[in-house]
Amino acid sequence: MARFWGRSRAPTGPGSASGDWGGPRPERDQQSDRRPDWQLPPERRRRAILGMRSVAGQVFVLQVVIILVLVLAAGIEVFVQAQHDTTVEARNRSLAVAQTFANAPGTVAAMESAHPTALLQPRAEATRLATGVDFVVVTDDHGIRYTHPIPNRIGKKFVGDIGPALAGQTVTETIHGTIGPLVQAIVPVFDSHHRVIGAVSAGITLKKISSTAQHRLPVVLAAGALALGLATGGTWLVVRRLRRQTHGLGPAEMTRMYEHHDAVLHAVREGVLIVGDDHRMLLANDEACRLLDLPLGEYEGRLVTDMGLDHRLTELLDSGHAATDEVVSAGERLLVVNVRTTDPGGGPSGVVATLRDSTELRALSGKADEARKRLRLLYEASAAIGTTLDVIRTAEELAEAAVPRFADFVTVDLAEPLLRGDEPTPGRATALRRAALHGVRPDPPFFPVGTSIPLPSGTPHAHALDGHSVLEPDLSDPASNWRLTDPERAELIVEQGVHSLVTVPLLARGLLLGVAHFYRSEKPEPFDAEDLSVAEELGARTAVSIDNARRFTREHQMAVTLQQSLLPGGLPEQSALDVAYRYLPAQAGVGGDWFDVIPLPGARIALVVGDVVGHGLHAAATMGRLRTAVHNFSTLDLPPDELLGHLDVLVNQIDQDRAATEGGTSITGATCLYAIYDPVSLRCSMARAGHLPPALVHPDGSVEFPDLPAGPPLGLIGAPFETVETELPEGSQLVLYTDGLVEDRARDIDIGLDLLRAALSQPHRTPEETCQAVLDTLLPSRPTDDVALLVARTRALPADQVATWDVPADPAAVARLRADVTGQLAAWELDELAFATELIISELATNAIRYATEPIRVRLLRDRALICEVSDGSSTSPHLRYAATSDEGGRGLFLVAQLSERWGTRYTADGKVIWAEVPLP
Repeated sequence: MARFWGRSRAPTGPGSASGDWGGPRPERDQQSDRRPDWQLPPERRRRAILGMRSVAGQVFVLQVVIILVLVLAAGIEVFVQAQHDTTVEARNRSLAVAQTFANAPGTVAAMESAHPTALLQPRAEATRLATGVDFVVVTDDHGIRYTHPIPNRIGKKFVGDIGPALAGQTVTETIHGTIGPLVQAIVPVFDSHHRVIGAVSAGITLKKISSTAQHRLPVVLAAGALALGLATGGTWLVVRRLRRQTHGLGPAEMTRMYEHHDAVLHAVREGVLIVGDDHRMLLANDEACRLLDLPLGEYEGRLVTDMGLDHRLTELLDSGHAATDEVVSAGERLLVVNVRTTDPGGGPSGVVATLRDSTELRALSGKADEARKRLRLLYEASAAIGTTLDVIRTAEELAEAAVPRFADFVTVDLAEPLLRGDEPTPGRATALRRAALHGVRPDPPFFPVGTSIPLPSGTPHAHALDGHSVLEPDLSDPASNWRLTDPERAELIVEQGVHSLVTVPLLARGLLLGVAHFYRSEKPEPFDAEDLSVAEELGARTAVSIDNARRFTREHQMAVTLQQSLLPGGLPEQSALDVAYRYLPAQAGVGGDWFDVIPLPGARIALVVGDVVGHGLHAAATMGRLRTAVHNFSTLDLPPDELLGHLDVLVNQIDQDRAATEGGTSITGATCLYAIYDPVSLRCSMARAGHLPPALVHPDGSVEFPDLPAGPPLGLIGAPFETVETELPEGSQLVLYTDGLVEDRARDIDIGLDLLRAALSQPHRTPEETCQAVLDTLLPSRPTDDVALLVARTRALPADQVATWDVPADPAAVARLRADVTGQLAAWELDELAFATELIISELATNAIRYATEPIRVRLLRDRALICEVSDGSSTSPHLRYAATSDEGGRGLFLVAQLSERWGTRYTADGKVIWAEVPLP
């Protein structure tokens, strides 16, 4: 472990750690610790060079000082030893020489002779030269010298303490003589009677002895220098390795590092594992041992694969690869493991793993995740519920939004008045009907849609009707009251795995709209209190949407009822056209589209299609007013452009009245197409006010859109309208429609017109078949605007049913005209109408001859009634008068009105036509 920590990246400051220890990084770059000194920053290089603040520098200085002290001590020891050895050598040599000379044969005799100096001086000098001592001196018992290296000193007093020697003792002493520091030995000389007769002194200077040691001193110094160099080099290598391993840390920093190390091992609440490159465990702190149930101190050196850890954790530690936030199990714990390799930064091969106990966090995270799922469910359900203003569809959207994310089956039961668009009676609902059923299986064992739901007392249904939610976590309980609704069906439900139920009331504005039931079967966990809250929120949001849909449905039904009452209840009987129509109100709201088929005098027929901008009751009411106005204007038998002009003035007046009384917006933008078809001439005159052009289908199936001037929308007074007249071959189809058929948000109007052309391009179809083909091709699934479609196939009045006479301006021609009319009626087998017809023709022709101008023409049409027409070149309109009894005239038009079913006047480009219809017998 010490080896690993010595080579790892260590922390550098108080409270800091490096690498995976989770603390702030050291101030220096990690890689700079491993660069050569010349690549380090100046301050770092200075510290590396001086090495005074780091452990490595201090160790180096200490090692050098120790080596210097050792070398110095060795030198001192050599010096002291040399001094001591010199003194000892000098003593031993001088003592040996003195003793040898004192005991030498002839020494005693020479001293006892008459001339001792003559005998002893040569011998003393010979001994001195032979032994290398500096002097050999012989004295008598009074200390008078017999011998001396310097002859002039013979006979003089001996310098030194000779007393002990004369007393019989041997003396060795160090003195400072004239020749320098020296050691001399004084040895007594005994005669044959063992009486001291003198002494022999031999001495040698220390300089002479130390000169011998000086020859060894260079060797000693060289050896010391070599030892110092080797020791310094070795110390530098050790210090360099230590500095690299400690990253130049000082003692305080090293202390803090090991304090952090101890904190990691014992204090932190995160497990740390270190595995070497040999896959053996190097370190596991206390928290790691606790999390992995490892005995403290028994992990070091063991193979990871032999420690009995979880398979996934063992794999992570043994692989040597990095891993992030891997979740593994350790007994009943869930651990989050992060693994990092140590060698990419230059450290030792191996991995460091951190372990974090996420068991409680996972539980909290699970709860938070469930909460997020519930919130997301409510958010998405809010967007999915109430997308349409349809009560049934809203109930279905609730079921679809809750399955399968919240429940496995959902049923919605609504109060029966609600399904009719009525508002439920305040208080407890007495009748519920199933409006929606949705589940994860196609054959759920519940009451099907449309079934009236029984409401026994005590059941969840009954509690919900009182405004209370019900939670049934276990439906398998035989004593549960939910079984009372239908015991047999309840048993079947339980057998199919349904095990939990939540029932919530659908309340809006204090009214109970229905009940929603949520069942679980596939999900093993039962509903809990939080699920009940989610179900109540879903129910509350659904109730608001259902209530809005109900109110819209009611208003929509009212508008539809109003609209249907204002639209044609059926087609009038006529022979000019074979007509079929379709009217489809928009899903989003009733609009102002309308159509009409209006019979006109002379067997003619008027076709009308219009559109009021907007939706709702106002649009429907305005549509009714415009349709009524068109009917009224058509009785004047006006040309299409004039009729649209009158309608334009009316719309403008409606706008002004509404703006003055209600402050609302105008309805400008209403459009209308008005066409008149004459089955005698096969000609059709048309004009339009901002409406789409009609489609004309020829008998061969070719389709064209007549070039009909558009004209402005109704309400813009002053803009003219233009009538276009065209001939329609018998069997042609004139198709009138509103923009809801061809316009859509998803397509352009030109595409819609192309589709309409393609749908109409089939010959020999009846108007009913044409209507169906057009709707099948163009109608969207949920139209956003009203659609009005009118298909009229033209017919021609047979020539044998038309009789025409030109009448000259002569009163006598009237008699001949009556005869011709009587003959024609006989040919048509209408003899019983002869009297009335003759009288009508006679009166009208006489008035034309008397008051009008030529040309005068009479025409009889045999259609569904006998039509009598007299035309002239005058634009003066006749007036019905009531003549007094004394008047001779003024009763002509009165008789015409009495004999005909109806009569009237219409104006043409050349004059006028007075007509009268006589019912056929």
